[in-house]
Amino acid sequence: MPVNWDEFERDIDSIIEEGVVKTDEKLASRVSSVTRMTDDEIKDIFPEPGDLLKLASLMKIVKSADDRNTKINNIVARAEEFGEIALRLLEKSSLFSV
Repeated sequence: MPVNWDEFERDIDSIIEEGVVKTDEKLASRVSSVTRMTDDEIKDIFPEPGDLLKLASLMKIVKSADDRNTKINNIVARAEEFGEIALRLLEKSSLFSV
């Protein structure tokens, strides 16, 4: 029986997409478990898995046992990476009434 390669490709794409969705949900759940945000809030603010990984890296630095200056230096060294994460958090936070 010949293989329908178009159907095969669609099946593969579907399986990959299902895996991505499950991974995204697990990442969001893990991050929300150490924050005051819900899974849905996490997914809304950080829809891309890469953004969640950046957030996790930032949280690791902030919660580390390092002194304040070391934490600041570590964040500054990765400022481009963390800039968008900080911006999203501040935009969604209740810090601003406007």
